[in-house]
Amino acid sequence: MAEVLLSLGSNQDRERYILAALDALAEQFGELELSSVYESESVGFQGSPFFNMVVGIRTSLSVANLSKLLKKIEDDNGRRRNGPKFSSRTLDIDILTYDDLTGEVDGILLPRDEVDKNAFVLWPLAELKPTLLHPLHQCSYADLWQAYDQDQKLWPVDFYWREQQISRRKADS
Repeated sequence: MAEVLLSLGSNQDRERYILAALDALAEQFGELELSSVYESESVGFQGSPFFNMVVGIRTSLSVANLSKLLKKIEDDNGRRRNGPKFSSRTLDIDILTYDDLTGEVDGILLPRDEVDKNAFVLWPLAELKPTLLHPLHQCSYADLWQAYDQDQKLWPVDFYWREQQISRRKADS
């Protein structure tokens, strides 16, 4: 079974679509590892703020079959693929890492390039897997987050899934 880390994001009816994604992922993969949910400003375009999080799963699916399943979950939740790359969306699910694979696998670049470039990916990743090493940099996600110096605004939010609080707004946020 491969250990996979996924990034989830939504800036349209955000709570609804993040909850739907978590339900669909749990139905497919069972127990999920969850970071907090973070609200972030749009990056690369003017748009509504996003909810973002990182989810850990275990799967025997190949990278190609996993990607196909994730696209189906996105499509089932109203994802439109005919707009610009940087635009508002109901749901975005990206494969960040698949075990420690590197390079192009089944048409997917691993680890995903944005892992250490976007705070909305790196902060939840560092929270969920602080000691795990980035497959290329061989540096922990906590250390990568500590060294992060981009000006991207995000903050944890109160978020509940299946009657459990999975994230909490910080008192100083």
